Order: sequence, then structure tokens, then C-alpha cells
Amino acid sequence: MRIVDCVIMNTPANLKYTKDHEWVRQEGDVAIVGITDFAQSELGDIVFVDIQTEGETLAKEEVFGAIEAVKTVADAFMPVSGEIVEVNPALEGAPELVNSDPYGEGWMIKIKYSDPSEFDTLLSAAQYEEII
Repeated sequence: MRIVDCVIMNTPANLKYTKDHEWVRQEGDVAIVGITDFAQSELGDIVFVDIQTEGETLAKEEVFGAIEAVKTVADAFMPVSGEIVEVNPALEGAPELVNSDPYGEGWMIKIKYSDPSEFDTLLSAAQYEEII
């Protein structure tokens, strides 16, 4: 008999998701964005989060930053169009927050979104779990 490791990923039902493993939470006219628990586990130990786009207006699916782990670098994509109004200042000194608390203290950006209908194109937690 062989026992296979089973990892249960945390996918909160109150969030929306992208196929590129970002999560988004709508709070009024602002969207808070980070990467999913699945994404951070796949990347491994995150050592640097590089986001130079604060104040810029980007379209849905454009790259807003990069996440550097010990063995790889991954782009982070906009889940909805809008202006990046804030970058999480805590990540500069503690990028490992993305690993330890991806849906809380490890958030990455806040977007003043421009098209609320884009939220309808995002994945539910159940739909996201199907693709991972």
C-alpha cells in the first residue's frame, strides 16, 4: 500500500479567482488582490515581491508585478482593470507574509477598479478548485 501526500488548499468562498492564481476581494470601489494559497505553495519560499506599478492604470490580465521565490520568478496579473492605488508596504520587509497569510497580511495591491462587470468574468472558489 502506498500513501500519497494530500494537501488541502485554502480557497475562501467569499473571494473571486483568476486562472492565473490571483484572488480578489471587492470592498466598495476598491479591489484587494493577492495570490492564492495554491500559488504560494507552488512557488515555495517567497523572498521578494517587486511591484513598481503603484499609481498606474492597467488593463485586466496585464502584469502588475513579480514574485520572486528561492528557485523561480512569477508574474502577477491584474484580475480586473483599474488604477493601483496601494501596494502592501509590509511585503517590502516581510515578503514571506505571502506564504504564511496569502489571504490576509500577504495581500499585494489595492485597485480602484474601472469596470465592475469584470468581476462577473472571475472564477468562484468552486470553479477555481476545479482548475487546480
